[in-house]
Amino acid sequence: MLKLGVNIDHVATLREARYRGRDNGVPDPIEAAKLCLEAGAHGITAHLREDRRHIQDRDVWRLRELVKTRFNLEMAMADEIIQIVLKVKPDIVCIVPEKRQEVTTEGGLNVVGQFERVREVVKRLNDAGIDVSLFINPEIDQIEAAARTGCQFVELHTGAYSEVFSAEQTSNDELEKLARAACLANSLGLKVNAGHGLNYMNLPLLLANVPFLQELNIGHAIISRAVFTGIKEAVSKMLEIMVTYRAQNGFPENFKK
Repeated sequence: MLKLGVNIDHVATLREARYRGRDNGVPDPIEAAKLCLEAGAHGITAHLREDRRHIQDRDVWRLRELVKTRFNLEMAMADEIIQIVLKVKPDIVCIVPEKRQEVTTEGGLNVVGQFERVREVVKRLNDAGIDVSLFINPEIDQIEAAARTGCQFVELHTGAYSEVFSAEQTSNDELEKLARAACLANSLGLKVNAGHGLNYMNLPLLLANVPFLQELNIGHAIISRAVFTGIKEAVSKMLEIMVTYRAQNGFPENFKK
């Protein structure tokens, strides 16, 4: 079954807009996480950034207490963050690149260009009993390098597909890249997740064309819809779309080998 991890960073962003520097405030991302799980989400994703622009350290510890299914903590390879992760022990981490000027994570991790450092961090986390996913662009060299690091998962960056979704031919090209990347990752023994820019409109086409997906991590679309409908309805609607993912041997019905 395809699983949904809901990213609650944007709830924390709204809280920090008014209550930054305080020990509490609304909306509470922990309460949001609780509602997401009650609505059927399979896990919760949060990104503890070096600059603490949204999720705070206290949120991470509270999420670890709350989430009994799958707590996915996104992180950069900064020593400070690694030390926190080793203490918190989330179920899985997703290593992502970080830029101070970006609003949200843009672009995949360059595993090829910093292979030794990535492999070192992966080993430290694995030795602590934490699964590791690498957030990468759907590129052959990055996937092959990821497999050599010892990580358990890759999360395919779906941003390029999401940005050109309205341009049919280009989106088809991006879908093919994602499909081929998923096939390669699977053949190398990696489990395949996907995320970034996925929403209620572009997700069905992705599900009809990209094989071997295990989990989607979606945040902005769900939190945005929740402003008008509430979080539980927003999560439920996304899960309804994901139910259509029927894979024979990992391949959706429409996928052409």
